Amino acid sequence: MSTTTSSALSKDVLLVLFITPRNEEWISRVKAKHPGLEIRWANILEDGGTFSKMKDPGDEIFQGVTLGFCFQYPPAAERLQSVRFIQLPSAGIDFWSGHETFNRKEVTFCTANGVHAPQIAEWVIGSYLSHQHHFNRYAQSMKTGLWEPPFATTVQDCTIARMGILGYGAIGRQCARIAKSMGMDIYAYTRSERSTPESRKDDSYCVPGTGDPDGLLPTKWFHGSSKEAINDFLSQDLDILVLALPLTKESQGLISTEQFEILGKKKTFVSNVARGGIINTDALVDALESGKIRGAALDVTDPEPLPADHKLWKSPNLLITPHVSWQSQALMSRVLNILETNLDNLGAGRPLINVVSKEFGY
Repeated sequence: MSTTTSSALSKDVLLVLFITPRNEEWISRVKAKHPGLEIRWANILEDGGTFSKMKDPGDEIFQGVTLGFCFQYPPAAERLQSVRFIQLPSAGIDFWSGHETFNRKEVTFCTANGVHAPQIAEWVIGSYLSHQHHFNRYAQSMKTGLWEPPFATTVQDCTIARMGILGYGAIGRQCARIAKSMGMDIYAYTRSERSTPESRKDDSYCVPGTGDPDGLLPTKWFHGSSKEAINDFLSQDLDILVLALPLTKESQGLISTEQFEILGKKKTFVSNVARGGIINTDALVDALESGKIRGAALDVTDPEPLPADHKLWKSPNLLITPHVSWQSQALMSRVLNILETNLDNLGAGRPLINVVSKEFGY
């Protein structure tokens, strides 16, 4: 007598819209754990294309889909009428803002918060060290064979520096881990108060051996959503300010002329690996051109992509990269690990990881 094994996901259809070909090994493993689960996979990156130009997989592939994995691709709402769970491969959810599917209470969204932390933290630290040690200037000198006399007094090493992290999530915590190992003092800022050891713990996905899962690294914690609270944090003699918070209505244009005036007292270096809209671009240009801040490193801009003739390109003491700090050869395996973990949790009725608060937008 034959028996049919089924699982809690046996009636579900998972649609993976990703930027790589099908991962047959991953698909086989997941289907073995969840008999009956149908998995559809579409590579939506155009051959030789960019993230701004992705293939539309068509209507048919969405029929009956209940579980989704979408790489910055919010399809038309009518294609997702049956969906109950969407796993995002990104840490931010701002590109789903206002989407009908996101606003449906019965649809749970989870992010990939944590998978990008190691590489983005390396970008933050690397760009800061490059600025502090004048690597770009020396690279230019190499082109003409210029041997410059030393300027040791202009170099501030990390043992006397303070890093302020606005948004102490997975990325901020890994920045803190590296900075602390180099001797930096860490000040952390969160929207909600974290006054107890338990509240300072991080329950999001964490690459083993990274981050600050117990929240032990900051010397001081700050919190709040008011401009006064933000300004108080910015006035703490920060040598480097790392922006690692989500883009929401509250954080749009958060760092502007008034805030750069405050940062100017210490000539703080500003590093933005969050979203370009958190900074008022005109105010940033003015702060750089006037020498109010010592420099900045941006992996995100507003607007984005940044037009070739935009004045930001010519601002002094500035590094711009085209939203690439998240890139890593380990990214795909980490993202699929989160998706697999949440599928397992769904099947077993356990709490999901990295669940999005639709109230706060992260």
